[in-house]
Amino acid sequence: MVLENKLGITESAELAREEERISKTKAIELFTDDLLQGKTIGTFETLAFIHHHLFSDIYEFAGKIRKENIAKGNFRFAPVMYLKSSLEHIDQMPHSTFDEIVEKYVEMNAAHPFREGNGRSARIWLDHMFKHSLSKVVDWNRVDKGDYLLAMERSPIKDIEIKHLLKQSLTDQVNSREVFMKGLDASYHYEGYTTYNSEDLM
Repeated sequence: MVLENKLGITESAELAREEERISKTKAIELFTDDLLQGKTIGTFETLAFIHHHLFSDIYEFAGKIRKENIAKGNFRFAPVMYLKSSLEHIDQMPHSTFDEIVEKYVEMNAAHPFREGNGRSARIWLDHMFKHSLSKVVDWNRVDKGDYLLAMERSPIKDIEIKHLLKQSLTDQVNSREVFMKGLDASYHYEGYTTYNSEDLM
């Protein structure tokens, strides 16, 4: 199923290509124009701003909380009925240490507040926290994509793997555009979401 989009694209591979091209162009703006300057660290409001900036040329739902229940494989992200309270809880979580930041990131991943584009937006949001709290960011060139996706899948139960992966990949190159952009690579994000009805939760 191809998501309804502003581009009028009806073929999934074409949409994926255009989505990556446009979102990366918008990410360069985000970085070059320092559009996150002054944005509150570690809040859903800031994550929604990032998501809207990346995807507003593609999707009407950019920056808006999803209205569908979504799953990846056997893992169901936060049900819509609990999503708002989950995001309020995440906003209150601390983010001053490495462990706190990753734990907050893991919780936001489990929430998956948007219909599409969660991973790319959240990695920018994660680095925004790292940059301001630790003066470091993740060098995504040093993060194996397969290991990352597996660690993120397991992170709601055990976050030791994702913490290990990210800790060994931290860099102080906080002003490197190349480092910033690597986290936007499509190969790091989940594919193949399915939707399900609220009744399925009963």
